[in-house]
Amino acid sequence: MSAFEIFLWGAFPYIALVTLVVGLVWRYRTDKFGWTSRSSEIYEHLILRLASPLFHFGILMVAGGHFVGLLVPETWTSAVGISHEAYHVAATVLGITAAAMTIVGMAGLIYRRRRIRAVFLATTRNDKAMYVLLALPVALGTWATVQNQVFGDAHGYNYRETISPWLRSIFILQPDIPLMQDVPTPFKLHVLAGFLLFMIWPFTRLVHVISAPLGYTTRPYVVYRSRDAYVGTAHPERGWEPVSTAPAHDHDAGSRGA
Repeated sequence: MSAFEIFLWGAFPYIALVTLVVGLVWRYRTDKFGWTSRSSEIYEHLILRLASPLFHFGILMVAGGHFVGLLVPETWTSAVGISHEAYHVAATVLGITAAAMTIVGMAGLIYRRRRIRAVFLATTRNDKAMYVLLALPVALGTWATVQNQVFGDAHGYNYRETISPWLRSIFILQPDIPLMQDVPTPFKLHVLAGFLLFMIWPFTRLVHVISAPLGYTTRPYVVYRSRDAYVGTAHPERGWEPVSTAPAHDHDAGSRGA
């Protein structure tokens, strides 16, 4: 085992996770007002209304699939009667569906940022780098799934015997590096791209994912009102006073009716 492999599968994950945690704490303490996704809905909402839900639901499905596949041991699913073949079919079908939703949604968001001038002008270099590093693990994960799970062996590559226990060994601070030696290259690249995304996470708009919008559904609506031309501290400009079209009140009505 080379020193480079030891770094990749024994040191780099910890560098990424420490950067994630420390970076989030630093960002929250120094940039609370910047802890936001910086919504651009004010500039364009038609494409956003279609692409954003598709991307977010797709990425949530991807996250759920990774949680089950990587953190839930195979012995647990076997204990409840789920065979490897059944798990493989379900994971492949749901994974491809989630990947398709994520890719189409992300493509719509990127197209919107590139083609809508106002949105493009509001896009920073940080945003562009974030989109690249977000698209990278998605593309590599799709490649790994299609090559190994769809067109590969009939039973698919069982990553729950290698990648999953390796990842769990990382969390218990006992990295089992040899488990990653014979993992197919697309899966290796997907794992590295995922940890690289975690490293840059605190320094991008992705920090909004950490905040749970618990009060969103119960908060009051924001009320917008037009500005009254007669209200303000500035002196009115010289010129003709505007003529009101509203009917004038008859102040003498009471006296005439008396």
